[in-house]
Amino acid sequence: MTESPRKPDGRSKLLDAALKVIRTKGYSATSVDDICSEAGVTKGAFFHHFRSKEDLAVAAAAHWTEMTGGFFAGAPYHAPADPAKRVLAYVAFRKAIIQGDLPDFTCLVGTMVQEAYGSNPAIRDACWDSISGHAATLIPDIEAALRERGADADWTAESLALHTQAVIQGAFILAKASGDPRRAVESLDHLGHYIEMLFECSAASGAGHPTG
Repeated sequence: MTESPRKPDGRSKLLDAALKVIRTKGYSATSVDDICSEAGVTKGAFFHHFRSKEDLAVAAAAHWTEMTGGFFAGAPYHAPADPAKRVLAYVAFRKAIIQGDLPDFTCLVGTMVQEAYGSNPAIRDACWDSISGHAATLIPDIEAALRERGADADWTAESLALHTQAVIQGAFILAKASGDPRRAVESLDHLGHYIEMLFECSAASGAGHPTG
C-alpha cells in the first residue's frame, strides 16, 4: 500500500507563505494578515506557531536556507572535475535560474535584510547566517582552484565566496529597480568574466590577483 503524501502542517504553510509574500511585497509591507491569507490559516493559527511577525521572519530565513540548501546541493554545477570550472559553473547556474517574475528568482533573506538590518538585529543575524552559510559552500572549490594553480593570492577564498553573493544580491536590486531581469543577468556575466580572469591571472603570474 502506497503511503499518501504528507499534508503540510500549519507552521509549514505559514513559512511557505512568508517566502512568497515577503519576496513579492517586502518585509515591512507584509502583514500577518497577508501571510495568513496566503497560507489559508487563521490569525489564531499564526500566533499558535509564532509570537510575532519578527519571529516568523527569523524562522522563514532558516526555512529558506534549508530549502535552497537542498536545491543547490543537487545542482549540476558540482559536476566539472576542475574546481575553477565548478565556481564558474555556479555563476552560470545562478544566471540560468533568473527566470519568471522578480519574486520568483530574487532572494528572501536579501530582501529582508535590506529593510531590517538597522532596526531588527534578530532578522539581520538570521539573514547573515543564511547568506554567509551559502557562500561557505563555495569556499572548498575556490581553495582547491588556488591550490591547483599554485597561486599565492592576497585574498581569501572566503572573501571571494562572499563577493559572489554581493554581486548576486546587487544584481537582484538592479533587476528590481529597473523592472528588468536582464540587468541581473548582465551583472552575473561580469562576475563570471571576473572569476575567469582571476584564475587565469593566478595561473599565469602566481599573484592570484588581477591588476589594472
